[in-house]
Amino acid sequence: MSTRHEVPVGVEIAAQWSWRLIVIIAAGLGLFWFLRFFSEVTVPIAVAVLGTALTIGVVDRLERWGVPRILATFIVVIAMLVGVFGLLTLVGQQLSTQFDDLRLSVVAGIDEMQRWAQEGPLGLSDRQLASYIERVQDAIATFGQNGAVDRIAAIGTTLTHVVAGFFIALFAAFFFLYEGNRIWAFTTMLFPRTARAKVHSSGVAAWTSLTGFVRATVMVALIDAVGIAVSAWLLGVPLALAIGVLVFLGAFVPIIGALLSGFVAVAVALVAQGPITAVLMLAAVIIVQQVESHVLQPFLMGHFVAVHPLAIIVAIAAGITVSGVVGALMAVPLVACLNGIVRHLAAEAGTPLEPDGLPEEPLPDVASDVTEGVSAENADGTGDAGGSTP
Repeated sequence: MSTRHEVPVGVEIAAQWSWRLIVIIAAGLGLFWFLRFFSEVTVPIAVAVLGTALTIGVVDRLERWGVPRILATFIVVIAMLVGVFGLLTLVGQQLSTQFDDLRLSVVAGIDEMQRWAQEGPLGLSDRQLASYIERVQDAIATFGQNGAVDRIAAIGTTLTHVVAGFFIALFAAFFFLYEGNRIWAFTTMLFPRTARAKVHSSGVAAWTSLTGFVRATVMVALIDAVGIAVSAWLLGVPLALAIGVLVFLGAFVPIIGALLSGFVAVAVALVAQGPITAVLMLAAVIIVQQVESHVLQPFLMGHFVAVHPLAIIVAIAAGITVSGVVGALMAVPLVACLNGIVRHLAAEAGTPLEPDGLPEEPLPDVASDVTEGVSAENADGTGDAGGSTP
């Protein structure tokens, strides 16, 4: 009598899950490689999608008011350009008028640090201090000499990519605003006929989550920027407008961006006005960020996009690991889209998710199912010889 070697059920299930996960991971890595290889195109298009999500409502409203859509698109795009370049102009003017004062403050701060190093607890002599300063100067000079031509060429290449990416994002945003529905309809036609309905509905759900996320992020960023910029202006910290712009941009990277921009604000206050003003600036930054964390983020993000803070932190960490700053900027919007798709598909499948992420139906009683199965096998005579359950 031959013995048939059967694969245990657990091993079979694990194998089925494993090869499917391997295929999914391979597909994800291939998609990531493709997007990164063509990053000079994909990143501007992603920026254009975010800008479209922010301004599409204005174009739709102008069209409802009787304005031709192409004219409404031109108005919105021109308004965006005027706003961006106007803000950059104001920041440039403030930098040009206050940079000399900040430079003098930096020089005075360095002199103060040298005096503290000599008279403070370090007790450095003039010779030791001069030696350390000389080492720093040599390091800076060496850094400037080694590969200076390569660095200049790299900077030129980067500027070329930035300019090209700006125009790609500009034209992409224009056409997304003008005929985004036709572009999405064409994209949907690339999928099999049986999957087009779900692809379309999932895309609509993802777009809804993305627009909600972008609008909530812009509102939070604007409130943070105004709060910290006004605090810097009241404390007499230079470059208050530039600090506000930095805070606004940093808010698009949740948690990490606010921390870094707040550190810059405190550092400028320390260099320009001294430790007391820096402490007051730190207090203002902490108050603004606490209001953001406990009032704005839960209300706005919870209202528009139901993404758990842990998912945001993990997404940012993964984005930084994969693509640096660009990955951090794109990670959270991507998670918001995926969250909307998952919730939509779960609702269509008849298992809508509660806010805590658990299905509405109670979990099955696994223990009773196993006991009933073993009892049935024993009744049929196919169970263990002893007929007892473990």
